[in-house]
Amino acid sequence: MLTSLHIENIAVIKELDIDLEDGLNVLTGETGAGKSILIDSINFLLGSRAGKEMIRSGEEKASVSALFTGISDATRTMLFENGFDADSDEIMLLRSLTKEGRTTAKLNGRSITGAMLREIGKTLINIHGQNDNQALMQKSSHVKILDTYADTELSRYLTVYEEMQGVKKRIEAASFDESEKMRTLEMLRYQINDIESVGPKENEEEKLEAERTRLANIEKITKNARYVYLALKGSEKRESALQLIEKSAAALEQLGGIIPEAEEYAKKLTEFRYEIDDIAEAAYDIASDSDTDPTARLDKIEARLDALTKLKRKYGPTIADVLEFEKKAKEKFEELESSDEQIAKLERKYALLEAEARELAGEISTRRIEAAKGLVGSITETLEFLDMPKVRFFVSVEPKKDAEGKYIYERNGYDDVEFLISTNPGEPLQSMIKIASGGELSRIMLAIKSVISDKDGVDTIIFDEIDTGVSGKTSRKIGIKLRQMSKALQVICVTHSAQIASAANAHMYISKQEEHGRASTSVSVLSGEDRVDEIARIIGGIDITDLGRAAAREMILEAENF
Repeated sequence: MLTSLHIENIAVIKELDIDLEDGLNVLTGETGAGKSILIDSINFLLGSRAGKEMIRSGEEKASVSALFTGISDATRTMLFENGFDADSDEIMLLRSLTKEGRTTAKLNGRSITGAMLREIGKTLINIHGQNDNQALMQKSSHVKILDTYADTELSRYLTVYEEMQGVKKRIEAASFDESEKMRTLEMLRYQINDIESVGPKENEEEKLEAERTRLANIEKITKNARYVYLALKGSEKRESALQLIEKSAAALEQLGGIIPEAEEYAKKLTEFRYEIDDIAEAAYDIASDSDTDPTARLDKIEARLDALTKLKRKYGPTIADVLEFEKKAKEKFEELESSDEQIAKLERKYALLEAEARELAGEISTRRIEAAKGLVGSITETLEFLDMPKVRFFVSVEPKKDAEGKYIYERNGYDDVEFLISTNPGEPLQSMIKIASGGELSRIMLAIKSVISDKDGVDTIIFDEIDTGVSGKTSRKIGIKLRQMSKALQVICVTHSAQIASAANAHMYISKQEEHGRASTSVSVLSGEDRVDEIARIIGGIDITDLGRAAAREMILEAENF
């Protein structure tokens, strides 16, 4: 349950602390006092989106924190899955927002992601506002409510459904129109032949360009290679470097008995002589290779490079890209050529998956149909209590089929689930979406929440103005129902109804006052005559009278027996 709430710098709230209790907690106050800001703050804490305009004017940062105690099994499981201590009986959530729009979230002092915050938040609090009433006007919410009541297990079906959808997409991708298929095959055949006729090889360009550079400088290479050879090996006209080194080594050997280092130097010169001889021979080979006319070879290189460039213009910026294009084109060609066989194989697989999906969806449908009977009974009973005695409520569960009578599969099975209602005697059942009024939607939603509240594993439920569109005796019955729900879980209700407020176990008053020239919201716990006066204010509207106080006392006293 939500034990305490701390809010800083949210809208008109400078700083606010609220301690909450078991049972039914109600929040009342004048219009504009800041009750909706409390709900917005809790939504923010649980991970909803928030703009920096939410921050109180002039402040750098806003934050909301809350202490939860008596942690549910669903929350413990979530904590364990995310690496937190699941044995603790309480957790602290904190979320802050800076004026730059950055948010941070912490659980028990440890930073968590927004996604993790939202998932954990779903196990802690269920917030019901007027938007949830509108959600009842969407059929997609009807199947979710029924599945919550029925404890429907969808995981096995979902696995088969997603695999089935994947196979279906592959069939659609492979199912070409025959003329389109032939055009695509012809285009692929041309592209493959175009590349194969050139036969590009990886790193070929670099080697050709290096050879082109060498051939373009052949005269310079020949001249310098010959010079190196003659300088190192010598000629008949002059001594070579090798001859001079040999003589120098011999001279040093003569000094071996006189200068100790001379023999070592002689050995090194001899070693150098062998290396220089190798270099000279290499220079000779270079000069010999350069004797031929390079013109013919240069023409071939240029033609080859031009062919490679044309391929790159068509199929990719590099030869590696061209080769990858060729590989994929061949794969696509083979795939299309054998598409009929592949389609037949995929269709056989799809048929097996569809049979499995049909069986699993059928089991889900059977469970829903059976659960719908119990849901109808429980909701009808609650609606009768909430002053809708003539109401007829029904949950329609019908399989969706196409024009050929085949099942239409969706993520939640093949059922079309819809809530039907008749609010007046003699009137036929019709879609609730078409005929329910605002006040009826409020009571229907309360009936639904009261029936499934023990199914979703959430220990705290918040109702924001559940009394919208109802008054008098009906509001009182809503208060009774909320009080009854609060025996099993914590209920927090923002209300303008005295009939509901008087049913509370704990009553808090939200007010707005001026401090240092600025509006600020505060909260106070009401008891005794203060609570009587607040309920009398709601009853009277303007002036608090003795008659109003008497009525308030009577309502509070009566609620103790709910």
